[in-house]
Amino acid sequence: MVMDRSHPGVLPPLTLLLLSTPVGALGSGLGGGVELTLRNIAQELLQRGHSIRIVGPLGSKLPGLEVQPIAGELQPTAQTQDRNAAIVLPQNAVIANMWTYAHQVQREFDLLINFAYDWLPFYLTPFLQRPVAHLVSMGSLTNAMDQIIEQTITRFPGTIGVHSQAQAATFAFGDQCRCLGNGLDLSLYDFRPEPQRFLAWVGRIAPEKGIEDAIVAAATAGLPLKIWGAMSDPGYWQRVCQEYPQADFTYGGFLSTEDLQRELGQSRGLLMTPKWVEAFGNVAIEALACGVPVIAYRRGGPAEIVEHGKSGWLVEPDQVAGLVAAIQQLDAIDRRACRQRAETHYSMTAMGDRVEAWLADILASSRSSVHSENATV
Repeated sequence: MVMDRSHPGVLPPLTLLLLSTPVGALGSGLGGGVELTLRNIAQELLQRGHSIRIVGPLGSKLPGLEVQPIAGELQPTAQTQDRNAAIVLPQNAVIANMWTYAHQVQREFDLLINFAYDWLPFYLTPFLQRPVAHLVSMGSLTNAMDQIIEQTITRFPGTIGVHSQAQAATFAFGDQCRCLGNGLDLSLYDFRPEPQRFLAWVGRIAPEKGIEDAIVAAATAGLPLKIWGAMSDPGYWQRVCQEYPQADFTYGGFLSTEDLQRELGQSRGLLMTPKWVEAFGNVAIEALACGVPVIAYRRGGPAEIVEHGKSGWLVEPDQVAGLVAAIQQLDAIDRRACRQRAETHYSMTAMGDRVEAWLADILASSRSSVHSENATV
């Protein structure tokens, strides 16, 4: 357990247990934006005087933070499943082992924060003796997940957090979710006023990210495309490479924040081409923090981050010609306005205020419920 009281917040100091995604070790990139979100929330809560313990799969590493490693088989990703997919737990599942640990140590904590988009933590919530805040990282994907999240929010109102209104809108109960946005440690991102002649694409290499649209758009616009991200689906990547052998694109692997911001910041613009509803899109605010305009499909969280014509351009979904037209207008975007957008809306302080207010409401509701139950007895 780690504590830092250098930045007191609006809450009295709490002891918090943060449980990560079970689809990959923290630091591997396999967890997508959840990894950056968990790290930033943990760091900001520490700065505000709270005690933090992070639980993650074996091999997890987060710079400057201690992680309690849990062994076990990784969980399959939800975005690869269809609507009617059954709930799956591998033998010796890491998600089960993580929550067994949480059950064992829960009395040491005031509140648990779940970062896993997985059925099990929601199912277990009523059986735990400490309140659980669930930060949902994806929109509606499967019927089983929708059902268990709805059951949780009905029994424990206010405990479901989301990143964007677009994400919330994918759920029938979206109006009951708490929209928290996200935030960055902007001191880690250098503003780059003068770009080089290439475009960027950052994300997990997987079909739902639509990387082929970015490759075609960049090639049509006559600009090289540099790609970074975790290789989630090597088969998909090989198919893309075979389909566009003449296109000018390179893959630079999964980079640390320090290396990514240095490379990304030199680009003329970031392309975001999701084929699904992105819950938020951390890479969009990472780009803006470097002064890089964002060209994104008008779909999901990025459509709430990018100010059309000010910090980038929004394009109708799946319209590659629209991407090309937006690329040709990148010079009309003031890169300083991009950085300002990040500073105004997506700082760690702004995010910390939203998260603390959410946790305070959950704790108040939990205490009220306990008081009511005791009064009834």
